[in-house]
Amino acid sequence: MARKSLDDLPEAFVSTSETSNLASKAARAGRLRKLASRLYTKDLVSAPETIVRRNLWPILAGYFPGALIADRTAVEGAPAKDGSVFLISQGAQSDIALPGFTLRPRRGAPAQATDLPFMGVLRLTSPARSLLDNFAQSRNRGSVSRTLTVKELEAYLDTLLRRSGEDELNKLRDTACALAPAIARESEFAALNKLIGALLNTQSGRLQTPIAGARRRGMAFDPARMDLFEALRAELHRTPPQPRAVAANDGTTLPFFEAYFSNFIEGTEFDVEEAAAIVFEHRIPRARPQDAHDILGTYRIVADAKDMSQVPASFDEFESLLKRRHGGIMDARPDKSPGRYKAHANRAGDTTFLAPDLVRGTLSEGFTVYRSLRTPFQRAIFMMFLVAEVHPFVDGNGRVARIMMNAELVATGEQRIVVPTIYRANYLSALKAMSNRTSASPLVQVMDYAQRFTQSVDWNGFRRAEAALKTSHAFMDSAEADQRGIRLRLASAVE
Repeated sequence: MARKSLDDLPEAFVSTSETSNLASKAARAGRLRKLASRLYTKDLVSAPETIVRRNLWPILAGYFPGALIADRTAVEGAPAKDGSVFLISQGAQSDIALPGFTLRPRRGAPAQATDLPFMGVLRLTSPARSLLDNFAQSRNRGSVSRTLTVKELEAYLDTLLRRSGEDELNKLRDTACALAPAIARESEFAALNKLIGALLNTQSGRLQTPIAGARRRGMAFDPARMDLFEALRAELHRTPPQPRAVAANDGTTLPFFEAYFSNFIEGTEFDVEEAAAIVFEHRIPRARPQDAHDILGTYRIVADAKDMSQVPASFDEFESLLKRRHGGIMDARPDKSPGRYKAHANRAGDTTFLAPDLVRGTLSEGFTVYRSLRTPFQRAIFMMFLVAEVHPFVDGNGRVARIMMNAELVATGEQRIVVPTIYRANYLSALKAMSNRTSASPLVQVMDYAQRFTQSVDWNGFRRAEAALKTSHAFMDSAEADQRGIRLRLASAVE
């Protein structure tokens, strides 16, 4: 067998009988650093913890060949907060202290056929086995316990249920039931079965987390959305109040263009003259009757001063207004379930919207946040994002979200917000930034400017308003405008 050289060894390695002499000599010569018992590295510069972190799994395999990543590490997929890594080993049982980490082995049933290959050098307990092992009692061997608490397991299972559905949770339970006798975890399966039954509301049992408790009440919600709502609430709370009293208007022109642009954003595109004929003369194009009714339905709501002056004081009122207004927009599209929440998950492109069973609960939790906001502008922007983000309906979510937004402003005598065609990309990008990165300031800034723009237009007279919108570039396609460097201008700045 050829003798090993340093070139044959990885960046960090655990010495064996074959390499111990080489490692000792190289360390004395300053060509290796010793980081822990039997652990060496060729990196003479980086911090020891950094070296261990990037080589953790091969290092673990060096100390415990054939080890099985288990217990809380298998569920969390990473070391615990104190750096503990829990594993099953049939060999040595002593803890190994490393810079920043501690390897904590225990004896247990050997790897099963369902356990998974991990990082090319180890095995990982299967999801079913990981749960069974975590229901076993354990002592703390550091600042964290080897296994998750019942509360943590409840939160984990609720997340699985929320993301994958009841069928996946039931499959996991069936797999655990078959596996339990082979690894002597029958009593742990009984506890797992009871908790899953409580989450599915098929068995009695106490639930410890607010999320699971809400699910039992039929009001399951998405905690990730709640993080978004809290981020937006905090940003709006920091936004200085800037009351903008509604400008005088003739009562029909502003609602017309609000309905026109709101539908244009969603792809219901007509030229202005054709849309005006639909709204004011009830001339419905034979080729596009449903699109025409979308504009007409939107206009009827936003032009109704009494309807637009209603804002919810309770969640029941909120749901009633939301469903009624959605029904008014979509009444010509029975296939879109006007006024009824979606029954199936929907998506647009690579975006998957909230699952149907999370809609009411997430709206309810979000409504509680809405109630904490003070100014009409704050409540309006939050309301719009709440509805748009939850996406409770099959279609028409953006339009009804903007109606709910403007009702908050109309009800308090403040300027409603129109999002013109040229501003579509700004608006949608700000929503996406909020949804994807929890970045709230772009949305607040975009809607603030849109309100300033709306206030700058003279809405007294259709032709007067149309001329102001044209000179402000409001009708331009947003992509074309961006290519040409043209921006939406306040109407007062171009007079």
